[in-house]
Amino acid sequence: MRIRLEQLNPTIGDLSGNKDLILKAIQKAEQDGIELLLLPELITCGYPPMDLLEREIFRELLYELNEEIIAATGDTTVIFGSITKNMSGIGRKIYNSAIVAQHGEEMARVHKALLPTYDVFDDLRYFEPGTEFEPVIINGFPFGITVCEDIWYNDNDIQYHIYDKNPADILAKNGAQAIINISASPFNKDKPVTRKNMLQKHAKNLGLPLFYVNSVGAQTELIFDGDSLAFDGAGSMKARSKRFEPDAFDINFNPQSNEVETITDVEANFENPSKEQVMFEALVLGVRDYLQKSGAAEKVILGLSGGIDSALTAVIAKEALGAENVIAVTMPSEFSSEGSVSDSEKLAHNLGIELKEIPIKEIYEAYNSALAPHFEGTNFGVAEENLQSRTRGDLLMALANKFGYMLLNTGNKSEMAVGYCTLYGDMAGGLSVISDVYKTEVYEISRWLNDEYYNKEVIPESILIKAPSAELRPNQKDSDSLPDYETLDTILQYYLEEQWSRQEIINTGIDEQVVDKTFRLVDLNEHKRNQAPPGLKVSAKAFGSGRRWPIVQQWTGQEMNLIQSVKKENKGR
Repeated sequence: MRIRLEQLNPTIGDLSGNKDLILKAIQKAEQDGIELLLLPELITCGYPPMDLLEREIFRELLYELNEEIIAATGDTTVIFGSITKNMSGIGRKIYNSAIVAQHGEEMARVHKALLPTYDVFDDLRYFEPGTEFEPVIINGFPFGITVCEDIWYNDNDIQYHIYDKNPADILAKNGAQAIINISASPFNKDKPVTRKNMLQKHAKNLGLPLFYVNSVGAQTELIFDGDSLAFDGAGSMKARSKRFEPDAFDINFNPQSNEVETITDVEANFENPSKEQVMFEALVLGVRDYLQKSGAAEKVILGLSGGIDSALTAVIAKEALGAENVIAVTMPSEFSSEGSVSDSEKLAHNLGIELKEIPIKEIYEAYNSALAPHFEGTNFGVAEENLQSRTRGDLLMALANKFGYMLLNTGNKSEMAVGYCTLYGDMAGGLSVISDVYKTEVYEISRWLNDEYYNKEVIPESILIKAPSAELRPNQKDSDSLPDYETLDTILQYYLEEQWSRQEIINTGIDEQVVDKTFRLVDLNEHKRNQAPPGLKVSAKAFGSGRRWPIVQQWTGQEMNLIQSVKKENKGR
């Protein structure tokens, strides 16, 4: 049996555009003599459609689209993901389904059973879970069909809850002789390794071939990397697609011998890439698709400070959109170092992007003059520092509004985490490009770009080696207010992504006061993050829809007090 796994890049809500992608894939498969074509989860509407699913007209048009796709099938059996109606009248109105079609008729439909409600996922809000686990006969052979989470079972990066059913295992026990999984599984920096290991383990444990097809493309903050895979029953990887672009590969599957043979040359995709590479590729795709799918703008604008964050953001923007579509602005003040402008000029020249210079000294002095009567008798402080950041934000937004650009925010995850950023200033923008990238990772990706991607110095070495600074007061350094970034990022990684307790982090040898200060800063700055632009997700736990933290809360202070009181109690014993 000749099987094709094809990863497509849908757009949420673009039913007409998605239909064209699907029908072209079916037509090409028919022309190439493919016997079974596998397409991703919810490919008809894009994932996640969120509350669009609450609109009756949206659901009805999807049901009609299902029928159009089914009617377009010929000799090639097609499995595609879409919503289907729950006819029981009980529970939620729809299922998240895999539809099997051939010769213009629907052969079967399989409903997703494991509906995630953790992190960015909210499937149970909309879908009724499937409860039947029977193989589907395709060309005389029993396949076990699963949808996304069904194959992950209890193998997620962070196990939020434990499922009591393993769909693939039940299907195998019910006679399935190969497992299919259609997915829309978002990327994170560890996913290429964890996904491969998980699928390999299941194929080996079940002793069955496993064919996995995943969506590709970005949908607002979520990025889908594709990375479709095929394994034989021994758990040996036989095929792997490209990442971060639409792709397809063909395999020959012998149902009698259970052997899987690769037809398409995909050996170059087998190696796991470095984290720096996949994070960069993900962010490039995220920016490109955000602009193209939203129609927000053709060109972007960003502030270039001469620092590492804006430098990396500029590189990503240039690779995503082309140098001709990126405008950078340097806005020196009296506190800016000489390198603030010269390093920005070098970077802009190396990237071939336009660079404007708008000094803010006079604007800043006008603000100070207007506020002088009201600030009389007070010392220079955060208010005066943030005026500079807000001046820059105003100038960038003015240029964006005037010429129809979209402003890219350049803040990193470390700064966003502890609130080392200014509301209505350097937090302005339509998209936060690196808000899920720690400061240490910003440096690592930037080094990788020079050493591996470009094989030359594109990001100036002077930017890479200078001490990080907001340059809002004389001789300011980030280290004046924050722990060193190696320490800070380690704490943040443990706290945010690994979800370690305070004591577990302290047990690693990090100073207790530094841990407490970091916890306090993270929790007390939720109000800032709540007003930030959407940020591209590249970690297992990003700020945004996947981390729902109350703004008005007293737990942070109580937690510290409880810990201190327990310590005193234990000391007295």
